[in-house]
Amino acid sequence: MKAGKLQFSKPNKYWVESSQKRYVPCAEDTVLGIVVDCKADNFIVDIKGPATAFLPVLAFEGGTRRNIPKFVVGALIYVRVVKANPGMNPELSCIDASGKAAEFGLLKDGFMFETSTGLSRMLRSSPMCPVLEELGKQLSFEIAVGLNGRVWLNADSPSTVVVVSNAIMNSESLSEVQQKIMVEKLLQRIK
Repeated sequence: MKAGKLQFSKPNKYWVESSQKRYVPCAEDTVLGIVVDCKADNFIVDIKGPATAFLPVLAFEGGTRRNIPKFVVGALIYVRVVKANPGMNPELSCIDASGKAAEFGLLKDGFMFETSTGLSRMLRSSPMCPVLEELGKQLSFEIAVGLNGRVWLNADSPSTVVVVSNAIMNSESLSEVQQKIMVEKLLQRIK
């Protein structure tokens, strides 16, 4: 049993979308991970799951034994879950299905905060999330949203980071119309 919103897609696919803190890894999810340890063949990464994940040193675009990336413990990285089976640590990769780096890799600067998995799925939903759409019309910022409930945000000024992160955190229980109204009021106050 699971509480949440019933979601569906056209070819008779149904699921319950819930808001929870614990992330359960699934193949092809994009997540934000924190490097916990560096080994000779892989990096150990915390992705907020039941077990730490591993990122092979060759799972990068152009990755060879001579061209190994250097990550320090505590580095924030944007990765894709390649394998996720019960009883095994998930395997990660910094390349997409076509073998390109795309948007994956080290996230420098910025601010990372944690949300529920339901909110992170809403932020990644299509069509565009109302909060991000309205904020993007007035403010300039970069964002990376992981399905594990971690959000990375970078902007020119710290005040923009604070405004955007607070708007995102406050939008979880609001409808689309309420989200747009909240952002409009917020932007009027800071002008």
